Amino acid sequence: MKEAVFYYKDPTAPKPNGPLHIGTSIFIEYQEKCLLDHRQDNDSWALVGGGLDMEETFLQGIKREVWEETGIRLLDEEISFYDIYDDPSRIACYPDGNILRIITVVYRARLAQLPELVCSAESRELRFFTKEEITRLPITETHWPIVADYLKRG
Repeated sequence: MKEAVFYYKDPTAPKPNGPLHIGTSIFIEYQEKCLLDHRQDNDSWALVGGGLDMEETFLQGIKREVWEETGIRLLDEEISFYDIYDDPSRIACYPDGNILRIITVVYRARLAQLPELVCSAESRELRFFTKEEITRLPITETHWPIVADYLKRG
């Protein structure tokens, strides 16, 4: 499988050849740890999330993505808005030839119970990490500014 390549503040990044990619991601927390997804397409760690379907709201999109990628069914009351990341230097180059600028609406969910995780075909592994552990992981470039902001905010 050809790998996806992600860019952040990289002057060598290719120019987008498609429309803006609008997606959602989420910090899913349980007991001071955050859930990350070990991506299948580039062997790095990332937040759970993905692109919106045309008919979805941001909230509908993140709930669908979380269900598809983890098997967790989040309730509206567990989810809160976190931030929007729209830096034009966040570029994704996919194996199908699409090169897209990414805008991401990010949410946060705090879980009361440890969920049973179900890994999708898009993932190698799902795991909860402490913030200290996250600093030592290879994070997908387009998710790094989001994760760095999360680590800084405390």
